[in-house]
Amino acid sequence: MELNLHRLWIFMQVVEHQGFSAAAQKLYMSQPSVSNQVRRLEQSLRVTLVDRSGTRARPTAEGEVLAEYGKRVFLLAEEAVAAVQQVSGLATGRLLVGGSTTVGTYLLPALLARYRERHPAIECDIFVGNGEAVQEQLLGGGIGVAVVAGAPRGDRLVVDTVLDERLVLIAAPDHRLAGAAEVTPEELAGARFLLREPGSQTRSLQEQVLADWAPADVRRADIWGPEAVKQCVAAGTGLALISEHAVREDVRAEWLAVLPVEPAPRPRPVSLVHRRDRLLSPAERAFLALLRELRHWPGELPAPGTAGTDG
Repeated sequence: MELNLHRLWIFMQVVEHQGFSAAAQKLYMSQPSVSNQVRRLEQSLRVTLVDRSGTRARPTAEGEVLAEYGKRVFLLAEEAVAAVQQVSGLATGRLLVGGSTTVGTYLLPALLARYRERHPAIECDIFVGNGEAVQEQLLGGGIGVAVVAGAPRGDRLVVDTVLDERLVLIAAPDHRLAGAAEVTPEELAGARFLLREPGSQTRSLQEQVLADWAPADVRRADIWGPEAVKQCVAAGTGLALISEHAVREDVRAEWLAVLPVEPAPRPRPVSLVHRRDRLLSPAERAFLALLRELRHWPGELPAPGTAGTDG
């Protein structure tokens, strides 16, 4: 009995994409070739790994066990590459950074531009998802480092606070409270609040702020993603609590208005996260070093090369 790593990788793609055809497209192989490689893996292990009876290919009990070990095998392979790269430094390489939705949209692009100035030979990619999706990718080995809103918990994670941000309450410019010097929670009675999707760290904080304010008779709706939230608020469909950095330019353009509610929402941390047991590549370690230098968000940063930047 032997385990062929090439066939194992093909099997992992079938499981991830829930089908032989989807895996074939991902691997640039023909569907019969993918099926044949998985069948040969099953023959070598003398078990059935994939249930082919439904519309989607699903792992059998044996397949689920193998898939879990497969993740560990290929994570170890990535760590081996990282260890080798430590010898050659940052001459070449690739950096994949995860970011929760707000952070990935409004912080990481500018930060990676600065990273590329320092390390032009390193290619940079960003994975953006809500907090739950990013943590899944971290724990599963899909990404090595991430920057997220909030402070995820878990014994397997190393979490460092690098910045702070706060939520602000936004409304359409013609809202009855727009332009007020101060707004009390009681004045929000009967309002409709647009909340981020479940699984978003922002959603958890929105719920917490609303519980603190306790406005009467409020209505709620779920909206997926900060850009959709802003569009809905601008159209007059409700109010929303959203990152101050997500609306800075919209407020300046008078497309949205901030309602200064007292008490204001408490700041939340922005955290650098990586797995405790994962060996970081030189590219990832250089990114961590850059992020730890930051003192401000993009738009508030001195120009690169200016004396006294960030540090």
